[in-house]
Amino acid sequence: MNKLRFLVLFLLAAHPFVNAQTSINDYKYIVIPKQFEFQKSEDQYQLNSLTKFLFNKYGYTAFFEDESVPSDFNQNRCLGLKSEVKKVKGSFLKTKIQIDLKDCKGNIVMSSQIGDTKEKDYTKAYNLAIREAFQTFQFTDYKYVPNENIIKESPTSQAIAISEEKEREAQQEIERLKKEVEALKEKEEVEKVAAIVEKPDEVIKVQEEKVKAAVEELSVIEAVETVKEDILYAQPIDNGFQIVDTEPKKVMILLDSGISDMYIVKGKDAIVYKKESSWVYAENSVNGLTLKVINLKF
Repeated sequence: MNKLRFLVLFLLAAHPFVNAQTSINDYKYIVIPKQFEFQKSEDQYQLNSLTKFLFNKYGYTAFFEDESVPSDFNQNRCLGLKSEVKKVKGSFLKTKIQIDLKDCKGNIVMSSQIGDTKEKDYTKAYNLAIREAFQTFQFTDYKYVPNENIIKESPTSQAIAISEEKEREAQQEIERLKKEVEALKEKEEVEKVAAIVEKPDEVIKVQEEKVKAAVEELSVIEAVETVKEDILYAQPIDNGFQIVDTEPKKVMILLDSGISDMYIVKGKDAIVYKKESSWVYAENSVNGLTLKVINLKF
């Protein structure tokens, strides 16, 4: 019984480390760095090229991390394992090498046995040690079988999901801002109308000042566009006059402003006022203030 227990413990200690959560068969590719941590330069002692060669030789799909990679791996980096060759310390006279295969989160999925040699020449020593360590993967019955959990946990997939969520949030924010702008516009229109209704004197005063400033810039009244051939007639209505032409056709409505000889034009940013012996139509537009003398008869 003691001998059997000793044998089981020995086999457990000698067996290469394998992550119990996942299997090497869950991964489609092996990615080889161009330089391992203990190396002083890329592919020193041709160790990286040899590692790639051995993985491909024994049925794996391996490539350097800076090579052109398959499209599915480019979209989902969790499909591959990163091969990390490390130098094992503990012996002054031997070169010891072990290979770890890590997933996209940095977890070790599988480790090789330790390959060692007493060879003094470094190039030969690393070649011999890596081949001995590689026996673990050489005799592993590897066959890729897709694992849905690994695919779902892909950082790339998560990043895409996050990006899509951010895009949705951004679009929602844009729609919210659009509604706020429309609400503000409506509020401004309401406030403008309310200002005219509640404070007509102030509005009229502003309009009058604009007109006076514009008229003062004119050297003579003749500089204003004059349309005397169109005779207009004022017909009294509640709170003002209806202006018609000779057809008669309604041209506009003038509302009392509270100021003598000055009327507000209904529905327009305009007024009609008397300047000396002439009636002037003044209107604000995107092009500025427009003035013209009208032939108005009361």
